Amino acid sequence: MRAEFTVMGEPKGKGRPRFARMGQNIRTYTPTETASYENLVAVEYERQCKGVYFERDIPLRMTVTGYLSIPKSVSRKKHDQMVNGDIRPIKKVDSSNLLKVVEDALNGVAYHDDVQLVEEFVFRYYGDVPRVEVTIEVADEGRG
Repeated sequence: MRAEFTVMGEPKGKGRPRFARMGQNIRTYTPTETASYENLVAVEYERQCKGVYFERDIPLRMTVTGYLSIPKSVSRKKHDQMVNGDIRPIKKVDSSNLLKVVEDALNGVAYHDDVQLVEEFVFRYYGDVPRVEVTIEVADEGRG
């Protein structure tokens, strides 16, 4: 079983949790921008994968490929190198935060819990069309 989908737009990473004081208590919350992006990922998964759900005891492999927009100020030569993958992004969004926002968005939507993810791959490239491409599939039976 396999699920593939694309989230159009600039890739975003998982934001740090925020804290707010409420009287004597401190409340933790997810930043609005992160919550919105997680919601977008979940909606796109449901729209494009139409009910594919990986049951609780299935080990999974996830591949996340982020295509970041190319700055308008680069030369044509550098633009072509970026599109071809010769120049890779070394800027925000970092790989771990990109992976985490997708993992969290798909909890309970694509799979029971992200603890099922036993193999994860993240790639970041530049692209003329900013987007995130995600593939989820059953992991191979491993070593033993």
